[in-house]
Amino acid sequence: MMFMYFIASLLAAACFMCLYRIGHGPTASDRTVAIDILGTVVVGFVCLSAIVLRKDFYMNLAIAWALVSFIGTLALSKHLEGRRFDE
Repeated sequence: MMFMYFIASLLAAACFMCLYRIGHGPTASDRTVAIDILGTVVVGFVCLSAIVLRKDFYMNLAIAWALVSFIGTLALSKHLEGRRFDE
């Protein structure tokens, strides 16, 4: 159980670093990467809670969150390039 606390603290530290980068990023691409990493950290939190609580439904939520985060990152990067979504 101590290992789970260690992993949770590492994920929390990564979350705060991503939030800092989102707020103080010098460019929009830095903020986009930080948002993508924050989505990955959230997936890590959901997987950790699935392991601790022994609920397999949370793994389905983690997969769905990862897919939505990926699609959102693609859409944001296309927007920053100035391209349309159908190109």
